[in-house]
Amino acid sequence: MSIIENILKTVVLEEAILIEKVALSKSLYKIRLQNEGIRKANFIPGSFLRMGIGIGQEQLSMKDKMRSYSVWDINQTEGFVDVAIATHSNGIGAKWVKATQVGDSVYFKWKKGNFLADDTADSYLMVGDLSALSHLYMIQRNIGKEKQVASILYSQQKSDLFPDVDGSLPFDFYELPRNPSEEVIAKVKELAPKLKGKKIVYIAGDSRICVALKKFFRNELGWETRQIKTKPFWNPEKKGLE
Repeated sequence: MSIIENILKTVVLEEAILIEKVALSKSLYKIRLQNEGIRKANFIPGSFLRMGIGIGQEQLSMKDKMRSYSVWDINQTEGFVDVAIATHSNGIGAKWVKATQVGDSVYFKWKKGNFLADDTADSYLMVGDLSALSHLYMIQRNIGKEKQVASILYSQQKSDLFPDVDGSLPFDFYELPRNPSEEVIAKVKELAPKLKGKKIVYIAGDSRICVALKKFFRNELGWETRQIKTKPFWNPEKKGLE
């Protein structure tokens, strides 16, 4: 292990123990991390964990050793957080979550970012794919029960989409192709006129659809947007970007 990695583990990152790992579908795992620091964390709904999942793998660049994942749920009384990790990309994070076991140490730090719960609007539209579902669940739980919420959550296989931590299904699920910009915009046009007052849209997922939707919302609807983008991933079967 390099000197930089030792500094990461001992100075920059916190250590947690993986105390639970559950496969929610063939494309997604839920993991639960526990440590004492979580009890005292100044947690803001919509925050991430920046996790050192590649520490010790010399073949990886330092950038690839760290991955950000949404906090799906947090219990500060018991000192644990739940994180959902999708595996459809078969990337570094997917390989890590498939191999990791209960009892393993996981190194992380908190990351606030800009994709936080904002309760100042009257109505909301949540748009995202499988990788963003847990984050949007967290947002939905923290904007207030009286808010009007519409949603477009999609996956190539609808069965991959999963309920929230309490078993509820507050979002509408769709089976759509990858990067479905045109299909999602068509559904937005149906939903937008039904939303009242000040509106905010949360857009999450592949960077290409985020860019297309942000342009549509701002230029054609004049809505305030919140977005988080993930990179298109390489499909080894098609030998190209998905």
